[in-house]
Amino acid sequence: MDIDDDVVIHPVRFKKERPIPDTGLLLVNPSEASYGLDTSLAAGCGKRYMYHTNLSVHEEKGYFVAGPAIGAPLSVMTMEKLIALGARKIILFGWCGSLHQSLAIGELLLPTRAVSGEGTSAYYVTGDQPASSPSLVQTLRGLLKRNTLAWHEGGVWSTDAPYRERRSVLSMLHEQQGVCAVDMEYTALCSAAAFRRIDFAALLLVSDEVWGASWNPGFSRDDFKSRSRALIDLLLNELPLKN
Repeated sequence: MDIDDDVVIHPVRFKKERPIPDTGLLLVNPSEASYGLDTSLAAGCGKRYMYHTNLSVHEEKGYFVAGPAIGAPLSVMTMEKLIALGARKIILFGWCGSLHQSLAIGELLLPTRAVSGEGTSAYYVTGDQPASSPSLVQTLRGLLKRNTLAWHEGGVWSTDAPYRERRSVLSMLHEQQGVCAVDMEYTALCSAAAFRRIDFAALLLVSDEVWGASWNPGFSRDDFKSRSRALIDLLLNELPLKN
């Protein structure tokens, strides 16, 4: 953990807080986190207290489920606490906006590179460009292959201001930096995970398209909701992840 004495507050596990398993799932969207909590409890998880989010733990199988934690600051705050409780491998499942027509609503993205447009990463930067853990990305590739699911890979740009995204900036990110999607949490979580030296990776479902003349949202569609929850079911069934 961080030993910088100039830092005022450090994440800790308090005496009455029980340790959690080292592997788990972080669901940042409120609706998906609610579904994940209910599903995990039905599967045998026990509910734990966390003051700013939900947490459930499957003692026998050895995994945890946490969320919601929307946006970079709250998602990193949640990650920090999970790490203090014992987490060492964290999978983010969330949604993202597509920056190019090759990535359509309902398709899967396995991010491999992060380009920060949010304000949290700067406090955790280690010198290298943040990215998913290669070993955990490979584990997720294996999961997708075993379940015959198609996916894309590429860079993700995270922003704190979804209502201030500019077409010119998104186009530049795609054309000059190879970014294929936008979200609000991925880059900050990559940075915090690298700083704390834990494994982190993400699986994102394309919820909307921001590359056209107008915004095309798909997250309210029934087929999208069904696919999102089916993926949560899949991830829960696979935890703890097999190499």
